[in-house]
Amino acid sequence: MILEGTARVFGDHINTDYIISGKTKSRLTDLNEMAEYIMEDIRPGFYKEIHSGDFIVAGINFGCGSSREAAPWVIKKAGIAAVLAKGFARIFFRNAINTGLPVVRLDTSFIQEGDRLRVDLDGGAVENLTQKRSMKAQPLPLFIQSILDAGGMKNFFKTHRSFDLKGC
Repeated sequence: MILEGTARVFGDHINTDYIISGKTKSRLTDLNEMAEYIMEDIRPGFYKEIHSGDFIVAGINFGCGSSREAAPWVIKKAGIAAVLAKGFARIFFRNAINTGLPVVRLDTSFIQEGDRLRVDLDGGAVENLTQKRSMKAQPLPLFIQSILDAGGMKNFFKTHRSFDLKGC
């Protein structure tokens, strides 16, 4: 799968409360509504900057903090195509895959705010079209790609009628 969009750059240690704050999550239940408040505490108005297909680009430990399952859902509902980071918190990574949100691990230091990117999820390649530079990402295992291709774990289960990933 090839994705193309604009980089929206954040730093290290972006926790789930930054992605969707507890105060917002406690008063809203609709994920589409919550998406309008994505990153609101650290980048007010961020939702209005996003175009469908954009990428969140970050440093190390993206999605740290609580295991707030709404965080990857909010990112996906906001129209973000994938999250690219130097590293992910383990629980966030797993929640992202379960929701069908692609996560790509690579050195993001060459990506700047507003750069146009092309991401090959299957091949594990990221091309910075603005800087005319390519970088190899850590490709996801085939079984994780199968879950993402299905749109998340729920859809994978509906299609395969089991969580048996041996055939992937």
